[in-house]
Amino acid sequence: MAKDKKKPKKAPDGRMTLLEHLAELRKRIIYMAIAVVVCGIVMFLLYNRLLHFLSGPYEHVTKGNTTCPGGSKTTGCKLIVTGPLEPLVVRMKVAGYAGLAAAIPIIFWQIWRFVTPGLHKHERRYGIAFLISGFVLFALGCVVAWFTVEKALDFLLKIGGNQLGTYISADKYLTLVFLLLAAFGIAFEFPLLLIFLMLIRVVNTTQLRKSRRWMAVGITAFAAIITPSQDPFSLLFMAIPMYIFYEIAIIIGRIMKR
Repeated sequence: MAKDKKKPKKAPDGRMTLLEHLAELRKRIIYMAIAVVVCGIVMFLLYNRLLHFLSGPYEHVTKGNTTCPGGSKTTGCKLIVTGPLEPLVVRMKVAGYAGLAAAIPIIFWQIWRFVTPGLHKHERRYGIAFLISGFVLFALGCVVAWFTVEKALDFLLKIGGNQLGTYISADKYLTLVFLLLAAFGIAFEFPLLLIFLMLIRVVNTTQLRKSRRWMAVGITAFAAIITPSQDPFSLLFMAIPMYIFYEIAIIIGRIMKR
């Protein structure tokens, strides 16, 4: 007689077993990977428009420079490649990073779907607030970073003096832009970290108020280290909002009576 197939046993309290958790995690990771791949393919097809958009700050800063590739009195310099494989590398990099950025809402949703079954009703309300806030803050950080790219480039290109020619590799330029966007997006999650620490009672508003001076120094040092362009404009555009977020977190903590 054929043996009955054994079904995975559930925990006595109805919770998922370890194997079921791993299976669910695997499913969510596959969904996220598919989302990134699909978005990456779309961005690969939209490469020319994306590259034109991303190279906009560089072309604007170098407008009127007649000594660089493509430069004239009315147009800016063009990004260059230094090897036969670099155009492919650049296209794959743009498609990969842009695809990942486009898939972030889906990734956040899959993380939420994985975490939700283990949360109580009141915890789910907090979770939704954190999820939406995290996405909005990351997007806000990317927007602020984008407006600093031009000023950062202008500073970096002029700091070496007029004796240096402007010949920038597309690969290095795009790496700088993407790292700047990522750095600002991560840094703008700072208030969520503080609020989470207050919720689990690791810190409270009294401690945060007393630590304002040290936190201002720490935020400035953090911004100086994490900004890939290492220019003063990026430092200020990151440090000032982070300190404002710090004060907002204190206000929210007082409302929550933490």
